[in-house]
Amino acid sequence: MNTNADSVDPKLSRRSVVAAGSGLLTAGLAGCLGGGGGAGSGSDGSNTGSNDASGGSESEDEFVVVASFFSFYDFARKVAADTPVTLKNLIPTGLHGHGWEPDASVTRDIIEADAFVHVGEDFQPWADRAIQTLKDDDVDTQLINVREGVELVELAASLDRDEEGVGEGRGRDPHFWLDPRRAKTAVDNITEGLVELAPEHEETFRDNADAYKADVLDRIDRDYQDIFDRASRKVVQLAAHNAFQYIGVRYGVEMRPLVVNLAASGDVKPSDITEAKRVIEDNDIKYIGAGVFETRRPAKQLIAETPVEAYFPVTPYAGVREDWVENDWGYEEIAYNINMPTFEVVLGNKSPDEVGHDGWADEWRNFE
Repeated sequence: MNTNADSVDPKLSRRSVVAAGSGLLTAGLAGCLGGGGGAGSGSDGSNTGSNDASGGSESEDEFVVVASFFSFYDFARKVAADTPVTLKNLIPTGLHGHGWEPDASVTRDIIEADAFVHVGEDFQPWADRAIQTLKDDDVDTQLINVREGVELVELAASLDRDEEGVGEGRGRDPHFWLDPRRAKTAVDNITEGLVELAPEHEETFRDNADAYKADVLDRIDRDYQDIFDRASRKVVQLAAHNAFQYIGVRYGVEMRPLVVNLAASGDVKPSDITEAKRVIEDNDIKYIGAGVFETRRPAKQLIAETPVEAYFPVTPYAGVREDWVENDWGYEEIAYNINMPTFEVVLGNKSPDEVGHDGWADEWRNFE
């Protein structure tokens, strides 16, 4: 795709569309992106990055990159640090990145962007529709597919019985970024996209990417490995949707999601509750994990009907809370402050009072 905004070929540059007030293209994208009355992006400014230029007009030497998913927004802003590339997360604060449908307010963000970071086809339908419209209208927004070259696991490994999944021939689990090693491939894909976008900053992009992979993702990988190596139990019960199998595959633990669908909006069937009760009883499970951005009703039902004493938070890095944004939490901070402490507890490695920061157990036990 041509990324030169000053090109004179028939492609519509991002700047020419914006200068024309977006015209018919905006109307077309608004129609294709609209869905179910979903919230728009950036309404409170809290889903923009630490290197996001909020407000004002874009200068000639700045680049704007928008991302369809929080994890890859975070990776991209780390790679783009100390460059004139601004990142914006299109998912509003407090919402899960899978299953959300935006309204037309996201249209202008995508059209105005120099690049659009996305998770590959068949994962976020609204992003697929936006990409197709950009292609149909020859808009020169660069597309960066974070899933390119990632080896996906079969859905058979993730207990799913109904959904088609993603990837060639479908039938594969899309949640690869839960595995820090596979996440490194996403960082590489983002890096190559940013190098193509702003080649004069290639050295900085590559240095930042190498440092992030070595200093953050490799460390997360080692610390996860340590948690699961120390565990005497190899079964985790989650009152959450089917998003954690890559952790199970990587570290040799059986993840038992209560919602066996791939989407966070999936329904809980009575048979799912029955199976969860069996797993809890057979494995003497006292604590379970519950999705931060999902309904807690099934977790509360398990507490009421089984020996489970409490649930604690897990998240597939698909969204952020307002306080996480205020504290500038990204993939790294969420791993260490949310997922790792919970896995220590649900695996029986430590008591709730022994993990996380002081007061973590009080904050997160049976959270609302």
